[in-house]
Amino acid sequence: MDRLVSHHLCPYVQRVAIVAAEKGIALERRLVDLAAKPDWFLAVSPTGKVPLLQVTDAAGREHVLFESAAIAESLDETGPGPSLMPADPIARARTRAWVEFASATLSDIAGLYAAPDQAMFDAKREALAARFRQAERACAGPWFAGAGFGLVDAAFGPVFRYLDAFETLAGLSLADGLPKVAAWRAALAARPSVAGAVAPDYPERLRAFLLARGSVLSRRIAASPAAA
Repeated sequence: MDRLVSHHLCPYVQRVAIVAAEKGIALERRLVDLAAKPDWFLAVSPTGKVPLLQVTDAAGREHVLFESAAIAESLDETGPGPSLMPADPIARARTRAWVEFASATLSDIAGLYAAPDQAMFDAKREALAARFRQAERACAGPWFAGAGFGLVDAAFGPVFRYLDAFETLAGLSLADGLPKVAAWRAALAARPSVAGAVAPDYPERLRAFLLARGSVLSRRIAASPAAA
């Protein structure tokens, strides 16, 4: 069985896990501590990041794939069932662009939960709200590109999981008044591949991680009755 090198909280690992589940591909998970990266991991990871996909080809040769978008496309191309990418070249390019948009949104989310002062927090909050307004305009519904679940949906599953956590833990809403985004979020949350991309203890681990940032969001969580 191919192996997905993972971290408990990594949203990019979640993206790969979602695609694997959608394609019916079983992957063994191998967890690493990114705060104390083992030597074997540093030897095979060009970037020192997760996810990695350790695969064996038909000739028995072992390979290490890195970067979640590349791994997701590889799983889509090699796994059974319908493709999660459209056939039209322009639509394929648009899909790749919106997957990158999802990655940039995750970067802004990281900036939000790490923001040490109110000014930086407010700037990241507005940047994220603007991103979700853009997504509202682009989303066809019920999935991003219409009737079929695709790679953009897999990329946004972890994004919306953060939004759910921020609302629950800190009463922080970033996508109010966006009906298509709201329906898309709800559909993703109910999708078995998305729900199953994290372990049952993910909410507790994420809360502990966010509280430990020493940030504006950390303080909001600590003060929130909902997080008690």
